Amino acid sequence: MKIEKIRKDFPILNAREGGEPIIYFDNACQSLRPQSVIEAMDDYYRKYSACEGRSIHKFGEKVTRKCEESRKIIAKFIGAKKEEEIIFTRNTTEGINLVAKSLKLQKGDVIILSDKEHNSNLIPWQIKSKEENISLVISPSREDNTFDLEKFKLLMNEKVKLVSVVHTSNLDGVSNPIKEIIEIAHNYGAKVLVDGAQSASHQKINVAKLDVDFMAFSGHKMLGPSGTGFLYGKYDLLKKLNPFIVGGDTVEYSTYDKHQLLLPPKKFEAGLQDYAGIIGLAEAVKYLQKIGFKKIAKQEAVLNKFITKEIINLPGLKIIGPQDYNKRGGIVSFFVEELDTHQIAVMLDSTNNIMVRSGQFCVHSWFANRQIKNAVRVSLAFYNTLEEAQIFVENLKKIIKLN
Repeated sequence: MKIEKIRKDFPILNAREGGEPIIYFDNACQSLRPQSVIEAMDDYYRKYSACEGRSIHKFGEKVTRKCEESRKIIAKFIGAKKEEEIIFTRNTTEGINLVAKSLKLQKGDVIILSDKEHNSNLIPWQIKSKEENISLVISPSREDNTFDLEKFKLLMNEKVKLVSVVHTSNLDGVSNPIKEIIEIAHNYGAKVLVDGAQSASHQKINVAKLDVDFMAFSGHKMLGPSGTGFLYGKYDLLKKLNPFIVGGDTVEYSTYDKHQLLLPPKKFEAGLQDYAGIIGLAEAVKYLQKIGFKKIAKQEAVLNKFITKEIINLPGLKIIGPQDYNKRGGIVSFFVEELDTHQIAVMLDSTNNIMVRSGQFCVHSWFANRQIKNAVRVSLAFYNTLEEAQIFVENLKKIIKLN
């Protein structure tokens, strides 16, 4: 993979901050966008800015066609059986909330989550459990922070109606054994929702082969525009769900005392949508496919291996999750004893424009349970280089030595 050629596709990587190039290692929060995505969105606003599915003039017909094409591209990208199984949302959070608000459960039913869920896949279920008298059960990880299938099996029974788990953790980059989790859950009649926010831009996903019931994604983590995402759902399940946001474009007709909802996905896509974003998201998918997931995984592994080997034995430094870089995808999260993680992040940014994340990464529950204050997260992408990794390591060593 010719990294320098690829980097030319990302305008922001060619920009200078204070006269120095940027080193962007915050990809788990939000990825950068290639020129093709930016141009596709700009093209909509400049050439055919109109409503989809409403107006029959030339602009309306073009944006309708482009949005329909985008839904087909995305459905094929994740291996959905039909394009109607793709619901456009603002992000993974909205997709999970859609299921949480719409899924019918009864008092005494059980929902199982892993102990490393992002707040987006924890808070909606906490609220639902309190409002509907549903039990919420947390499945603990192994000592190395990987998913414990044996303990998960012990938690499963006929009362469990939903298992909602992250595919790839934004905390440590570990991917859960989703196919095995789904098979176990289905054996007890439970449905499975998967948070795919962190996995979509790093590995090939086929929802049909996984047999997953629902899976939510964010555009901004897979080279796409901010405020875009999509929820996959098996069509028969989507037909049974009631939307929690209704209004324009969700009904076939209405009178003063009744209405008829449209079929999925339209009944879930109320109001005017982010058409430029939807079109840009499809371009992001095409770009990822052009690069190829084997090449993406290979580059991220090279970078993670180098960083891990260089920092793992630094005094006071603890890597979160498995010490084996192969099990952590494109993420290296760590903390240094007696050093403030925010200070580390600020010093990296101010000295060499090295942009990392510090804090609890919206996984407050995991940090609280282990009584760890904060961490620094280096999250990698295929457009990052070994030279950038070297500069990061050199600067981190200086910071630790100074303190």
